[in-house]
Amino acid sequence: MPVQRLNHAVLYVRDVERSVAFYTDLLNFRLDHRLHADGDKVPEAAFLKAEESTNDHDLAFMQIESPASPRSPDRRPGLAHLAWEVDTLAELQQIRGKLLQAGALTHEIDHGTTKSLYANDPDDLQFEVCWLVPADRINEVTREAFAPLDLDAVIAQFGADLPGGTGISAPARH
Repeated sequence: MPVQRLNHAVLYVRDVERSVAFYTDLLNFRLDHRLHADGDKVPEAAFLKAEESTNDHDLAFMQIESPASPRSPDRRPGLAHLAWEVDTLAELQQIRGKLLQAGALTHEIDHGTTKSLYANDPDDLQFEVCWLVPADRINEVTREAFAPLDLDAVIAQFGADLPGGTGISAPARH
């Protein structure tokens, strides 16, 4: 598979605020944005960036064991998923075909600046394979964070061989 690099990690935690404080105070991560639990679909979550990162997030926390979390009953603190990055949409499409053939693809999400496939490995561990919109093309995307991914439409918009953001899915800080 043409996976090129690790893009981010998502962790299940018992207390999002405690985890944010730990990583911001001790490792200089900075809070980028939050999602507030909506009861059925989205757990309480926070998305952080490493100090000089131009990625949309490098680390995320999803809260478990709260009444609003849909993942509470069978989740423990630990890894939710790792996200692997590919260079082109053609590579993402190739991986999509392989994941479909293996019966491993679970869902596809358009996160605005990130186009993502989610799958489970043989031990039912979730992972993400994603392509990042290049920073100079971000103004061409909608900011909807959880829309269904239409990979054919994205390829029509950007082209199959456009190099992705390679870890740069947000405009650089100046």
